[in-house]
Amino acid sequence: MYVVEQKLEFPPVSEANSEGLLAVGGDLSVARLVLAYSNGIFPWFNDDALILWWSPAKRMVLKPSEVKISKSMRKVLRTGNFRLTKNTCFAEVMKNCSKIERKDQDGTWITHRMQKAYSTLHEQGWATSYEVWNGDNLVGGLYGIDLGHVFCGESMFSKESNASKYAFIKMALELEEKGYELIDCQMYTEHLASLGAKELPRKEFIKILKRKNKAGQ
Repeated sequence: MYVVEQKLEFPPVSEANSEGLLAVGGDLSVARLVLAYSNGIFPWFNDDALILWWSPAKRMVLKPSEVKISKSMRKVLRTGNFRLTKNTCFAEVMKNCSKIERKDQDGTWITHRMQKAYSTLHEQGWATSYEVWNGDNLVGGLYGIDLGHVFCGESMFSKESNASKYAFIKMALELEEKGYELIDCQMYTEHLASLGAKELPRKEFIKILKRKNKAGQ
């Protein structure tokens, strides 16, 4: 297993094991996180453990133009009950995402350490949040890393039915308009599949990442 030390580098993603684990150690500095995402790598670990860096063999992705909008969601989009904002309360979105209970997961990977690191990414223009409001109440949202042509989604939450779907669909429509190639959803879930996301071989995903990005990696 590759151990990340002070030098700002990762091994080739082809060296990840069968579960997608590539390396351990290192830090959550802006430079290392941007390097990671620009190379198809993301951190995922428990608060009391070393940082684990992952690059799965299959990546769950969505082309923004292929987002699926059901009849019921089209009605939600038309009614105007929800209101979308962007980057108005990034820290609050992360905090809410950390509180969501997820099947087969004990606790959250969105620890205080992660929240601090990604808030710094946000302050430096790398991390973006989308917020969904019902009146003055924050009822849903999502956040991720914006590479300029690929949006790397991290997590989303919903306090009201369809709020996170509303955020995801609105984001996809915006990114399609801006010419983004992919939304990276990382791992397969039925929820993401219902929205149109599909698994893409890691090699193909990396090719798209390398075409261009804000980091120049």
